Amino acid sequence: MIARLEQLGLLEDDVILLDEAALILSGLDDPDRDLAACRRELTDISERTRLASRAASTAREQAAVLAAILGDDEGFTGDTHDYDNPANADLAQLLDRRRGLPVTLAILYVAQARRLGWAATALNTPGHILVRIGHETDSVIIDPFGGGTIVEPDAIAPLLARVLGPDFTLTPDHLAPLGNRPVLVRLLTNQATRARRAGSIARALVLYERMTTLAPGFTGLWWERARLEQLAGQPTAARASLAAMLDTTRDAGLRARIGAAMGVLARSIN
Repeated sequence: MIARLEQLGLLEDDVILLDEAALILSGLDDPDRDLAACRRELTDISERTRLASRAASTAREQAAVLAAILGDDEGFTGDTHDYDNPANADLAQLLDRRRGLPVTLAILYVAQARRLGWAATALNTPGHILVRIGHETDSVIIDPFGGGTIVEPDAIAPLLARVLGPDFTLTPDHLAPLGNRPVLVRLLTNQATRARRAGSIARALVLYERMTTLAPGFTGLWWERARLEQLAGQPTAARASLAAMLDTTRDAGLRARIGAAMGVLARSIN
C-alpha cells in the first residue's frame, strides 16, 4: 500500500481517481480490508445510478439522481451523532456504516458523478465541504453531508455559519474548486486533527508522513511534519523534513525561517 501511495504522489492531480485513492488510504490503516469488495460495491452503486439517470440532462437533474440513489436508497449521510469518530474519515468504513464526514461523503459523491461522465468537484468551503455538480453555465451546489440536497445560493452562507459561527463571511474563494490531491489531504488532515486532540503524536505523525508522500509539493505539510517529529523526539527526521520543505518554496522569508529552524535542530542533534 505504501508503494501505491508513493505512486499517487507522482501522478498529475487530474488523473487521480478520488475514490480509489481514498480506498488506498483506508487500506493503510486496515491491511486486511477487502478493498476489492469495496470497489465492487462502488461499481454496483454507479451502475444503478447510471440506470436511474438516463433522463438526467441538466445539473439539477443529475444532482437529484445522486441524492435519490446515494442519499435515499443507499442511506449515505453525515454522522451528526458521533461526528468525531475516526471511522467517519475513512471511505471503506463509510461503505460499512453509511455515515461520514463532509469530506468523505464529498469524495463519494464526486467520484460517483465522474463515473457517469458528469462534471463534479469538491469546493473549498471551510469546515463543511460542499460539491458542485455540472459545468459553470449549468451547475448546482449540493451538500453530501445532508443527503445530497441542493443548496441554493442564498443558503450557502447560513449553512456554513452554523458550522463556523455567526461571524463567518462567505467569499468567492470559498466556492473555488478543490483539486483531487487537496481533497485527499483535507481527508487526512481531519484524521490528524482528531489524533492530536486525542493526544496521539505518533498517529498524527503517521498521517503527516502520508500527506507529504501524497502531496510532496505542499509546503505547509512539511512544516507540520517536522514539528511533530520534533515533539516525538526525532530531531534528525525533523531536520530532513525541513530540508525537503526547502524544495517546495522560493519565498525568501520562508526559506530564512526554515534555515533558522534547521540550525536550531542541528545544534540539538550535536
